[in-house]
Amino acid sequence: MDTSLVFGWRTALLAAAVAQLLVLAVCIGRASVNRAANLTLAALLFVLAGVLTPWMIGFAGFYDRWRWLTFAPFSIPLAVGPLIWLYIRTLAYGARPPSFWRHLAPAASQFTYLFACFLLPEPLKQRWADESAGFGAGLNVAAALSLGCYGAVSLTGLRQYRDRLADQRSDDSRFATRWLGNAIAATLTLLPVWTIYVLWDAVRPLGYANLMGLYLMIAVFALYIGVEGWRHAGLAFPKLLEVRPQLAALRDWRRQGEIWAARVRAEGWAADPELTLSALSARLGANTSYLSKALNEGLGLNFSTFVNGLRAEKVAEHLAACDPRDLLEMAFEAGFASKASFNRAFKARFGVSPSEFRRRVSDLENQPRPQETEAHPASSRVKPSE
Repeated sequence: MDTSLVFGWRTALLAAAVAQLLVLAVCIGRASVNRAANLTLAALLFVLAGVLTPWMIGFAGFYDRWRWLTFAPFSIPLAVGPLIWLYIRTLAYGARPPSFWRHLAPAASQFTYLFACFLLPEPLKQRWADESAGFGAGLNVAAALSLGCYGAVSLTGLRQYRDRLADQRSDDSRFATRWLGNAIAATLTLLPVWTIYVLWDAVRPLGYANLMGLYLMIAVFALYIGVEGWRHAGLAFPKLLEVRPQLAALRDWRRQGEIWAARVRAEGWAADPELTLSALSARLGANTSYLSKALNEGLGLNFSTFVNGLRAEKVAEHLAACDPRDLLEMAFEAGFASKASFNRAFKARFGVSPSEFRRRVSDLENQPRPQETEAHPASSRVKPSE
């Protein structure tokens, strides 16, 4: 048997991906903010690098040359799904959930099994490798199922986080919910591909070369998670309040919401780009739960939509007065934190983009006005109301 090493394009591509994942994991793990979440993401990247490693060295011929590497516990795919969920859960709530280790128990069992097999005497190890091929395929199917289940749970958790964030922050668009949603979408896109490859390989072994497409897709997915996670690693995510419903006397929440909205508008408090539900409650001298109820039940708006609607109104006032300043300058002055959130909130409030609103105002100003005509020298001008 030829046991020479061959460093071809497959090994090169996977090696490049693994090297970048390890560097990203170290950088993310050293971030000082969102410490628990970033350490979880770093662990996920290490696991994904491990999933790629057997194929990276396998394509180069390592297992043929050094047969003792059989069962080396590099790849623990059962850890991928739980770590994705744990990262999003920890990022949203600021701490890992109680008893989170039980979610990693299957992955720990997989590692223990591989490590125990790795320590077997060489002849017994090779015999067991041949006889346990079906068991290994079953573990791969379990990993695909785990990825699907945790991807679905992560999606539900992200939706809940977005709702809570919008109920308490006016700058909710800053906190990476878009990229987290994309990450979960990428996970659920990877799932059917992974499942098809795993089932096909279980029924009819594909061999190393024919599995390259799957591992390239895993590499792309892993690098996306790593790069985006690194970009957002330094963003301090807010710790959200638990707004609990309280027993209270029956109130006209719509009327109360209108009163508080009028005061917020008059005081110009929406111009604070970091305005939160608790901060606004303190300014109003109101109970946080009551303010949330007045907005949600009374006005039918979450906190973010309410505040950003007031900011959009302020910009619209400037535009209606033919303010010549740049749109973004007026948006920042009104309290918006980004161009994207400004455009989104303005269109939601007025049904058109800010530039279209300005164009319509300009068209109205430039319309020729009706000439004043006199039917008789002594006649007076007709009033608009007549």
